[in-house]
Amino acid sequence: MRFTSEQRLDDAVLEREFSLGEIPGILWTPASTSTSTSTPVPLILLGHPPLGLRKMYPRLVARARHSAAEGFATATIELPGSGDRPRWPAAEQARADLRRAMDAGEPVSDEIVDALVLPLVEKAVPEWQAALDALLSLPEIGGPVGYSGGVISIGIRLSVVEPRIVAAAFFAGSFVPRAMFEESRQVTIPLHVLLQWDDEGNDRQAALDLFDAFSSKEKSLHANMGGHTGVPQFAGDVAAQFFTRHLK
Repeated sequence: MRFTSEQRLDDAVLEREFSLGEIPGILWTPASTSTSTSTPVPLILLGHPPLGLRKMYPRLVARARHSAAEGFATATIELPGSGDRPRWPAAEQARADLRRAMDAGEPVSDEIVDALVLPLVEKAVPEWQAALDALLSLPEIGGPVGYSGGVISIGIRLSVVEPRIVAAAFFAGSFVPRAMFEESRQVTIPLHVLLQWDDEGNDRQAALDLFDAFSSKEKSLHANMGGHTGVPQFAGDVAAQFFTRHLK
């Protein structure tokens, strides 16, 4: 991991951009971690859709500031084929097929969903694990670790294969391949799942079926009225309380 820039935000949150090989990322830490005698803090990995860190930055930094106020470090990385990373023709073709089906008002086929999501999961999850290795080597970060948001299939795979992640908050707002439903039965960590009831791009029943498939003894579903981008402000407060219970 190599830090490439550093700035202190208005609320004294330290923001550092980094690179992990060819993978760009951002780390936010609360002001309390800036001294050599400070206690290492828990970490939340901030997932996001494959729209690029530059486009997602306003939403990500808002989540990071919220988490820093609760005493958590947060970090994110650019997904394969997104942002300034090398183009991924297969992913671009899958996105084009998805847009074409949705613009035509046609059902999104299993083949399109599989091509869109499964290769992304296979590429992204090892990169998240490598980033986690590097982040936990920093003296100001001590764990435990949570995962929040993002492409839900990436979160499912990480929750299954990464024992350092002890709790996760998922946003049920992305397409999920059928193969991931079976994998979701292996998820046993505490879960907080957010569902927008009127999400125009999400199959509500599929989201409910996925929630039912999780094997976690503690799992809660928080449904709010509104579309994909209409998540109410207070939903972030509820998610913060979830992580406070499980990471502190």
